[in-house]
Amino acid sequence: MNNYLSIEKNLTKYIDAGFPMLYIRTYEEEKADRHILAAAGRREVLEWNGADGFVNFKTKVPFIQNQSLESTLAFLKNGKELDRKLLVVKDAIKEFETGKITSLLKEIARKIRIGDIDTTVIIVSSELQIPKELESLITVMELGLPDEKEIYTIIEKFLEENGIDGVFQGLLDEMSTAFKGLSESEIRNLLSLAISSDGELTRKSLQLIFDQKQQMILKAGILEMVPLKESIDDIGGLENLKEWLQKKATVFKDIKKATEFGVTMPKGVLIAGVPGCGKSLSAKAAGKLFDVPLLRLDMGRLMGKYVGESEENMRKAIQLAEAISPCVLWVDELEKAFAGIGSGAGGSDVTTRLFGAFLTWMQEKTSPAFVVATANDITKLPPELMRKGRFDEIFYVALPNPEERGKIFEIHLKKRRKDDVKEIDMEKLVEETEGYSGADIEGVVGESVENAFVRGSQRLTTNDIADCIKHTQSLSEIMKEPLKEMAKIYEERKFKKASR
Repeated sequence: MNNYLSIEKNLTKYIDAGFPMLYIRTYEEEKADRHILAAAGRREVLEWNGADGFVNFKTKVPFIQNQSLESTLAFLKNGKELDRKLLVVKDAIKEFETGKITSLLKEIARKIRIGDIDTTVIIVSSELQIPKELESLITVMELGLPDEKEIYTIIEKFLEENGIDGVFQGLLDEMSTAFKGLSESEIRNLLSLAISSDGELTRKSLQLIFDQKQQMILKAGILEMVPLKESIDDIGGLENLKEWLQKKATVFKDIKKATEFGVTMPKGVLIAGVPGCGKSLSAKAAGKLFDVPLLRLDMGRLMGKYVGESEENMRKAIQLAEAISPCVLWVDELEKAFAGIGSGAGGSDVTTRLFGAFLTWMQEKTSPAFVVATANDITKLPPELMRKGRFDEIFYVALPNPEERGKIFEIHLKKRRKDDVKEIDMEKLVEETEGYSGADIEGVVGESVENAFVRGSQRLTTNDIADCIKHTQSLSEIMKEPLKEMAKIYEERKFKKASR
């Protein structure tokens, strides 16, 4: 991410060097305007935008009312009106679909290169879509959202402007982290809302930030914010995995101090294995354990119908996760998204590019966006995903052992019939559910409670549950051979067991 100084420095450098076209990707046009004006020096700046046409850059007053981009470029391409000036173009993504616009920009670039015009065309957009014909002429710059230091400065300046003092230092640090992912204008608007509501900044103000980030998720339509209902206590067994997650949670809850101490930023975990045995539950519980938003990435939502749309959606999803961070990003059924890549089975070009983008991000990311990926069949995943540096650890979840089955029964019985638990013969139920998954056991408990209610019983008995077990086909019976093969592969690859 480019900070204020590097953006202005690079803009000045590229303009002075005679670069024909620059492309600033940003969601903050006002901030881009300030940087362009600072870099322009004594040069006059002209602007074309989709709302008003050809306008004065500073005042936004039109030179000619609602003039089209094509007419503007045709007027300026001769050079006289552009020499020793800058042209800023906004809202032009759809305009680029017109071949005439591309031709006019190429002509202006040609005249810049041969020295007929001393100018630079600066395109400003939140999306990066460059016509093939212009790729060699354009230099892309990223004007990212404010980082924590910039956010802290924005908050300080706002407090000073409004004569507010006495804000607890710890709250300022917490808000600087919480505001990550929001633009400067959004930050100032939320600060104004907090002050108008409470007259001061308090911990209640953090809820306003959380609500705004929920809006970001809803508007993007790529990620889903999952409510934090399940906790680590809702998981029966998987002690190795739970202890590992608790250790990472300790780091996440004090990231600043941990990184200063030399701790590496946690990347994430891949949880693979038997369906219905707690993988998704572990992902959900991680959000509550880490005390951060839980985002779910549905790979199906990434697939677009237009060329480049899927890759752009992946970029947006990653950018959004980093913006919302610290967070837990849950990628469910990872093998369905990337099956076939690197195995000789092919895999479409789009899928391969999506995989490449995800892999690069996992390898290089330094943001506190902790990835919890779940997969039923790890054999369908590309081998590159299992290499060191992608995930911090890979856990294998098997069918629950006797002790874990007892805990799973206890958890689900306490949720439904807490007073009946002491009368239930847990040992008998554990013996009769060899080969059952956690989901099987939950289903048995749910059905037995329903049957007891329908019969008009006052309590739930061991026999009620045992009767349901007799009429339930376990996962080990339904998937006997696949489960054997899966267990063999995980043992051979020496993946860490989630259970003790």
